[in-house]
Amino acid sequence: MASTTADEEIEAVPAEGEGEAKSGGGKKKLIMIVGGAVGLLVVAGAGLYFTGMLDKLLGHEKKEAVVEAPPPKPLVFFDLPDFLVNLNAGASKKASFLKLSVSLELDKEDDKARLQSVMPRVVDNFQIYLRELRIEDLRGSGGVYRLREELLARVNAAVAPVKVTDVLFKEMLVQ
Repeated sequence: MASTTADEEIEAVPAEGEGEAKSGGGKKKLIMIVGGAVGLLVVAGAGLYFTGMLDKLLGHEKKEAVVEAPPPKPLVFFDLPDFLVNLNAGASKKASFLKLSVSLELDKEDDKARLQSVMPRVVDNFQIYLRELRIEDLRGSGGVYRLREELLARVNAAVAPVKVTDVLFKEMLVQ
């Protein structure tokens, strides 16, 4: 019989956790590989779906519905007389003037007659508003946008049942 020493017995018996660590590492690698493959398939499928190629691969054909668009409504414009107003000078006493040519966009051709009948009210509303403006109020695209919105609100209030859809500037001169 061979005698074994205590040192040899310790080497023969694996330390606790070594065997488990080796087999656990293999399981982790396998899970990572399978998870990566599944993730890659999900990403590829989503890419095919969102680009529309998945429908072609599966044989689904898209049926295009033919929808006839209604003919566009004819545009109706109404030209207002030119406005020439002196602007509010504020602290500076230098006189400034605004020359403005405006065209109104209407919904229907029939609205022109109603608008013509209340033209003095529209001109008065515009004159009162324009005379209170300062040069600073008209600076930049923001100033022009605010002017358009304010004139649109005032003209719609003056011609109440008639709907004015837009105020178009033909000419705007500040001096």
